Amino acid sequence: MVIIYILAVIAILVAAYLFLIAPSGRKKQTEEFFAKNGAMYAHRGLHGGGVPENSLAAFDLACENGYGMELDVHITADDKLCVFHDGTLKRMCGVEGKVEEKTVSELRELRLADTDQYIPTFDEVLALVNGRAPLIVEVKGEKVNTRVCELTAAALDNYKGEYCIESFNPKYVAWFKKHRPNVIRGQLSAKMKNKNAKTAVKLRNFFLRHMLLNFMSRPDFLAYAINDRDVCSFRISRAMGGYPVGWTARNEKMMECSKGEFKAVIFENVSAKDYEL
Repeated sequence: MVIIYILAVIAILVAAYLFLIAPSGRKKQTEEFFAKNGAMYAHRGLHGGGVPENSLAAFDLACENGYGMELDVHITADDKLCVFHDGTLKRMCGVEGKVEEKTVSELRELRLADTDQYIPTFDEVLALVNGRAPLIVEVKGEKVNTRVCELTAAALDNYKGEYCIESFNPKYVAWFKKHRPNVIRGQLSAKMKNKNAKTAVKLRNFFLRHMLLNFMSRPDFLAYAINDRDVCSFRISRAMGGYPVGWTARNEKMMECSKGEFKAVIFENVSAKDYEL
């Protein structure tokens, strides 16, 4: 009798675990999107060689070379969207301050990596790409407030090209599930770094690493760090139908590691032409 109870408890725990990490099941629609442009997506545009990341020049180059592209959107202090990766301006613009504390006009005065390129608005990027290539739009932010999702969705509602959204923040992905259910959505994850992190952050990272918050958003695809692909939950969720997208391949070795593990790859600083996964 005791063995039966133990087996029952194990079965319940396994069922609960699978419920938590299960993807949406919209495999066909997701496959059709990522198959375009050879399933290769330029990370923050096709940058390098004097062309900075997340710049209009980088996005134009990606289009000209036949790649889809990944980009990042932040909300600004004046309730608009800019395309920029970091939370702070130091690395790319050499000044102190957070992106979300600046207005669009203040950001426009800055230059990316000492070039003539500036931080573009999301609307400017959409107008430039204009349907020439599919977009992976990463919605940035750790806040509970989902205003950035509302603005992103509103901009994309008027966009005629193909796109999907992704985020590390499961609340943002869940927002799209509820308010834009037809939009392909992805959950970003990796083996989060916990060094010197607070207990709450470590707990959050644990749940994200093991995809235990998928129940909130039921993602269509799993955007997982290529070097962290051995995480069990990622492999199980993928086996359950989650479309695997690898990020970010920065050399040929990482491209090779993507074979058999990922069906689409986000890359930078490596030649991806004619590369078959």
